[in-house]
Amino acid sequence: MSEADTGIQEHAEPLSDTALRRVSRVILLDSEDRVLLMHGFEPDEPSRTWWFTPGGGLEGAESREEAALRELAEETGITDAELGPVLWQRHCSFPFDGRRWDQDEWYYLARTRSTATRLSGLTELERRSVAGLRWWTVAELSASHETVYPTRLAELLRTLLDEGPPSAPVVLETESA
Repeated sequence: MSEADTGIQEHAEPLSDTALRRVSRVILLDSEDRVLLMHGFEPDEPSRTWWFTPGGGLEGAESREEAALRELAEETGITDAELGPVLWQRHCSFPFDGRRWDQDEWYYLARTRSTATRLSGLTELERRSVAGLRWWTVAELSASHETVYPTRLAELLRTLLDEGPPSAPVVLETESA
């Protein structure tokens, strides 16, 4: 199993076993309740692909909210998103591009009226590991046999759409590869 994080900066150093990279991710929904996902792949093994949410690591002293909006703009070109609450939190550890990444991820809900996207703000590593973007319905995610991160995203989205945001962030199961 492999997972990409399009927010990985090229100058970022691999983390030790005890340090967690702080990451903000965005569950971006359009007016039709479709979620925007990125299609990633291992740079040296393009046949290994998966779908994942926009987002990435915090830079300098920026807040998690600032990082979420910055990453969303850089990775999708969408700048009009209204950021909502933190929905989910998880820890994950995965190999990607010859390194191990250990991350503390917060998933923010966001809404947009814009569905046009562009990949022009990607870093060099992201350009080598992102194939594109796609808007997905919950039904399409549920029926798909493709790898999607976080796992159980279709189920999580169905709950979100049926019940609204949780009163406090839900801690998702730790994922490790």
